Amino acid sequence: MEFLLVLTYALAIGLRAVNSQEATLVPAIITFGDSAVDVGNNDYIHTIFKANYPPYGRDFKNKEPTGRFCNGKLATDITAETLGFTTYPPAYLSPQASGKNLLIGANFASAGSGYDDKTAILSHAIPLSQQLQYYKEYQSKLANVAGGNKAASILKDAIYIVGAGSSDFLQNYYVNPFINKIYTPDQYSSSLVAIFSSFITNLYGLGARRIGVTSLPPLGCLPAARTLFGFHESGCVSRINTDAQAFNKKINSAATQLQKQLPGLKIAIFDIFKPIYDLVQNPSKNGFTEATKGCCGTGTIETTSFLCNPKSIGTCSNATEYVFWDSVHPSESANQVIADSLVFQGISLIG
Repeated sequence: MEFLLVLTYALAIGLRAVNSQEATLVPAIITFGDSAVDVGNNDYIHTIFKANYPPYGRDFKNKEPTGRFCNGKLATDITAETLGFTTYPPAYLSPQASGKNLLIGANFASAGSGYDDKTAILSHAIPLSQQLQYYKEYQSKLANVAGGNKAASILKDAIYIVGAGSSDFLQNYYVNPFINKIYTPDQYSSSLVAIFSSFITNLYGLGARRIGVTSLPPLGCLPAARTLFGFHESGCVSRINTDAQAFNKKINSAATQLQKQLPGLKIAIFDIFKPIYDLVQNPSKNGFTEATKGCCGTGTIETTSFLCNPKSIGTCSNATEYVFWDSVHPSESANQVIADSLVFQGISLIG
């Protein structure tokens, strides 16, 4: 019954959009985070974390790599299409982030970044604090393009997406003895959630009112994590998944508190743990055949993008059969499943 109510509401919103002069349910999408949502900012900085070469993007429009860490669309791309967008908000550092293109939003995410600025520094990525500074620049540019009143309206009604945390654990905490010998996973996750709360508060102070935040995925099920940390464990690395679930519980609690403290704030934590975990545990149910390794390269040990490249040995011919594109990131087909889940979870933000 609850599902039917949600579906009816979603259809009603969709019909309202079709019948109105506005083609999209929200005026703009503004994104912060890591490689799960980066659409090409890392193409313009000095870092090894890049996806601007084949076979990345081989199933994307024009079969060209764009800097997305996927064979095709990210879950956020698919979500944008669901909301009525025919083009995607540009990577902020790209030449496309100018003029009228800014009216539909901008993407500030950077592969290798996280809530902890130290994570980004290790990867030479764009720290979350710097992403926020870029957003302030964007506000000024938007005002120049649209005028002050129109810009303020766009920023108020836009959807803000935050996707981070995976790099903090996989590329920093678990491999950095300077941190994991001092802090327990619980202590480290608490520090990340404190940064998250501060970031959301700052974003709210800059005008954001509708914010969707992705949870951590089942980190212990990623092919790279299985190889690097699984040892003799046959399936997902249970202790890492436990850490991810504990973090997710904390960030949900923090979001609830923020919504109480900040008048007019709508914030939703998008659960991506369950849909990805379900795909890994029962891939055939959703039409997949492989959930233990990625399509690109050997699909097991690559922890950075440069090991998935045009010379990668054994890249699969049909990525639709794989839950993971490389050793860390979902394939476009898996992203479709994730995006379908996000639509229903995000109705509270656009209602």
